[in-house]
Amino acid sequence: MVVEVASIRFPPIAVPLGTYSGWNVHRAQPGELADRDGSLIPFARTKEERDATGDPRPSLEERYGTHETYVAKVEAAAAALVAERLLLPPDAAAYIAAGACLRSLLIKSDRAVCTLEDQGETGYFRRGDRMRRREVMLLLGGAMAAARALRAQQKAIPVIGYLSSESPGPSAPLVAAFHQGLSETGYVGGQNVAIEYRWAEGSYDRLPGLAADLVGRKVDVILTGGTPSALAAKSATSTIPVVFIVGDAVAAGLVPSLARPGGNLTGVSMLTFELMPKRLELLSELVPQAVVIALLVNPNSPAAERIMRDVQEAARAKGVQLHILKAGTEGEIDAAFASLVQLQAGALLVGTDPFFNSRREQLVALASRHAVPANYEWREFAAAGGLISYGPSLRANNRQVGIYVGKILKGAKPADLPVQQPTTFELVVNLNTAKALGLTVPPSILARADEVIE
Repeated sequence: MVVEVASIRFPPIAVPLGTYSGWNVHRAQPGELADRDGSLIPFARTKEERDATGDPRPSLEERYGTHETYVAKVEAAAAALVAERLLLPPDAAAYIAAGACLRSLLIKSDRAVCTLEDQGETGYFRRGDRMRRREVMLLLGGAMAAARALRAQQKAIPVIGYLSSESPGPSAPLVAAFHQGLSETGYVGGQNVAIEYRWAEGSYDRLPGLAADLVGRKVDVILTGGTPSALAAKSATSTIPVVFIVGDAVAAGLVPSLARPGGNLTGVSMLTFELMPKRLELLSELVPQAVVIALLVNPNSPAAERIMRDVQEAARAKGVQLHILKAGTEGEIDAAFASLVQLQAGALLVGTDPFFNSRREQLVALASRHAVPANYEWREFAAAGGLISYGPSLRANNRQVGIYVGKILKGAKPADLPVQQPTTFELVVNLNTAKALGLTVPPSILARADEVIE
């Protein structure tokens, strides 16, 4: 019977010996080792065995070096896991101890597992290679004592809470930009700062609970993406610094003014709502024959009413008819596009909202399927196949909040950091999509475009 040492479940993380995914390494056959996904890596157990049999595979020693080198690498891997909060300090100590045990036994045993003799015959050891219960308990007892030092070490590492109303996949480029800004202040995730991510995945009702969880964990600063997550963080704490990236910080009630935010919040206010009338104007210029335009808004957004009001006024000024479509779920997005034919809408303006950003692949695909010209807020939509986008650079602004988070970790107060605003805006046109829709992009738009995708 194979048992888990101290009932520890290791996270799927690569270390020199392979990857501990649960204890898949324990279930390997002679001469095999578990990889990241639980698959097996073959190796020759010793150099002598390889030379004697003509085995082309590298030996375990050749692959992983000396025992001391291997243990040092396991210790480094454990420290990185602790920094990322993927492993608790006591478990990290046992992780190191068990890793050292496995490396030693794999070198000298036909099948090696750190197990207990009185748990039953495993057949994994040659005679004399078994570890007795007493030895395992002594090993882990010493490891747990060492955990107190790891715990004290971890206390010195600042922790960032990353709260987003979006999903991790579509947000990957923005997370990378945040890390870039953070590194410019001297902080690198997994080395001298830990980051705890919380994703609402478009379900805004989850945000208060996720924010409360980060506050309960006593993180040093909270970064929020989008107005809904910023409001949730503001409601959850008045003491932990909060750095936001939102459409309009003052209108949302996050700060009293941009120059003097006061309190515990600061960040970037992106002027996205102010750009909605300009985006409608661009769409009308690109598709002048569209006398009926649809506006897609998320009814769950705190800014929904403002968006509908501002765009309605712009539509009247342009002399076009506006139909408002509401969608707050994936299914409602599908239904909204299905209604475009019935409404005889000649073009679509997608409102500003974090949920729509997380569903950009779906939105772009539906616009293509229904052959509707659509204007989006971010460059990422046009890069994914959308017709046209106009708005500030998401990556540049996420880099900026990374810099602000780093400054706060170094001692700056949010009240002393003015809320930043973008100074440049990106107009991106996808000519491939325009061609597929049978549209000719006016020279006036091409001349103003910051990027043309061909």
